[in-house]
Amino acid sequence: MKRASAISFPRTIMMFAVFHLFLGGPGASAQDIEVGLAGGGCYYLGDLNPGKHFMNTQLAYGVLVRYNIDNRWSVKLSAMRGTVKGDAAQSTFLPDRQLTFSSYVMDISAVGEFNFFPYFTGSKRNWVTPYVYGGFGIFFFNPISADGSELKNLGTEGQNVGYNGRKPYSTVSFGFPFGIGVKMSLARKLGLQIYWELHKTVTDYLDDVSTTYPDYRNKYSDPTGTYSEGMQRGNSKNQDWYSFFGLSLTYKFKIVSNKRCRDLEN
Repeated sequence: MKRASAISFPRTIMMFAVFHLFLGGPGASAQDIEVGLAGGGCYYLGDLNPGKHFMNTQLAYGVLVRYNIDNRWSVKLSAMRGTVKGDAAQSTFLPDRQLTFSSYVMDISAVGEFNFFPYFTGSKRNWVTPYVYGGFGIFFFNPISADGSELKNLGTEGQNVGYNGRKPYSTVSFGFPFGIGVKMSLARKLGLQIYWELHKTVTDYLDDVSTTYPDYRNKYSDPTGTYSEGMQRGNSKNQDWYSFFGLSLTYKFKIVSNKRCRDLEN
């Protein structure tokens, strides 16, 4: 998954959702808002874990607001917080580097959702559906070492001294979330969602590893003390990913209701 480009899919989903929101559609008479809590796990894919999903999963939690445009389309705004970890020893890519990291991830995302089947929270007939979604987001992170040192401030790849023109990276970046899930109506105003989402980021420094070893080495840049200047430390051709998965529980507030909408819900 790390080497695949997934930007076009979430952009397409979001474009159709926004178009439908403003121009309306055949089922646009049943709008409501759901607010809720989410909880589950978080993990990362990158230079210290090129492709093993769910490795080093950590706790994640957050809040969300969903605007249901009709029984097929909705728009969701969410704020999630989790922790990601990586260890080169668990990787198939240069496992002897002895590099490790952990970082919080604070993510704020907006996505468009498409239900495969008609669905309303509270409906006895249209009470379950699989769905897909995609969009964009901003996130904050700060990779630290095993002893709690902030790796960005140490310039582990020569950023603080301008080695090969390198500059300190930002701990604020953007991503493109997309995912799949199942929505289920539990009661007239309660809904449950099971989801798995991936975030394709535009940074390669979520793990503080990207390019080559600089012209100096310390225990943070090269814990082994055996790598030479210019040797491969990471793979700058691939950006980092992170994932959230789990459950969310929502409560529905009705905005617009008419006879057609009530008929669909029953």
